[in-house]
Amino acid sequence: MVNDPKYIDIQGVEQRFKTARGPFTALRDIRLTVAKGEFVALIGHSGCGKSTLLNLIAGLTRPTQGVLLCADKEIAGPGPERAVVFQNHSLLPWLTCFENIHLGVERVFGDRETRSQLRQRTDAALALVGLAHAAHKRPGEISGGMKQRVGIARALAMEPKVLLMDEPFGALDALTRAKLQDELLAIVQKTRSTVVMVTHDVDEAVLLSDKIVMMTNGPAATIGEVLTVNLPRPRRRVELAEDRHYVMYRKAVIDFLYTRQAHVEKAA
Repeated sequence: MVNDPKYIDIQGVEQRFKTARGPFTALRDIRLTVAKGEFVALIGHSGCGKSTLLNLIAGLTRPTQGVLLCADKEIAGPGPERAVVFQNHSLLPWLTCFENIHLGVERVFGDRETRSQLRQRTDAALALVGLAHAAHKRPGEISGGMKQRVGIARALAMEPKVLLMDEPFGALDALTRAKLQDELLAIVQKTRSTVVMVTHDVDEAVLLSDKIVMMTNGPAATIGEVLTVNLPRPRRRVELAEDRHYVMYRKAVIDFLYTRQAHVEKAA
């Protein structure tokens, strides 16, 4: 079956906010399509509207102008078909890992599945991220990387059509980040999820993505360039480190960010 090339379709989107100093245009003329099963990274300097665009796809905010479609239906608000994983795991500290995931599962499937089926779905999500052994631990008893895995498991347990990730590994140390990137590669390979992820990390974008959407500087940011990453899957970071195509893609992103969109920080 041919994947839908316009599974997510963003048509002429603009986003303005009211501020004390008057209207602020965060995004302008955003036109982007994401194919079903595609992994897309949004990258750019701080203030370029990456998270704003992700929130629009999630339905957490509505565009000032333009329209966003998912599976030919307008995105008019949040929905279980679009799950979000934030940099902050947002786990409830008084609930166990199992209970945090089960809470979302029950909300989505509780009216049409038995208690046994809900439990099986929750167990399967924990197993998918390698945390079956931590099911009865609370967030305060596990590491930051494990908390993020619980957040990913909670999102995947709801069987979303689209997984939206806002710098999910940004607060982690380099080794934990690399491990979770590798695990995410394996999970996406297994679930064939459609993923849109915000990142600041060039290597992360190239390693994970089928397509890298490079944003111009804000305000009034837009899409400057879209880079298609034709690297075979499954991908292994050690093998890719010296791959000439990987190096070429990495150089293209760095050139866009630090030459064509050089970002001058204001002095404090």
